Amino acid sequence: MLKNDYEGQNCSIARSLEIVGERWTLLIVRDLFVGLSRFDELQENLGIARNVLTDRLNRLVDEGIVERVPYSERPLRHEYRLTDKGRDLNITLAGLRQWGDRYISPEPPRIALRKSDGKPVIAAYVTVGTKVVPADDVESVPGPGA
Repeated sequence: MLKNDYEGQNCSIARSLEIVGERWTLLIVRDLFVGLSRFDELQENLGIARNVLTDRLNRLVDEGIVERVPYSERPLRHEYRLTDKGRDLNITLAGLRQWGDRYISPEPPRIALRKSDGKPVIAAYVTVGTKVVPADDVESVPGPGA
């Protein structure tokens, strides 16, 4: 990652970037959100070098963002699942997606919809205690730019 302790700075953004600020890391988390969970699936979808993927997954596991769960004993194989800490990155990714849709992609490749009624959802500021759409009621579907 960035390998800086930001001495003298009291900044949660800088500290968070130490963990998830490298592009492959957020793309791995994105792929875990859309249902990919096995090393080979992630490697194929991202086109990332195997050693880089191994390094990023190990870091995500060490940070408690992802858990490694065996799915085969012979040979021993693992899949990767987001923890609560990892699932809390959903809003971060939604904000980045919205920014990219607004300023970079003329037609969004994916959109977020509320499962219960199919209405589009966005990441937005809300006051504490405001009712929000639960994460399990949001799905990412192909958009017009898919």
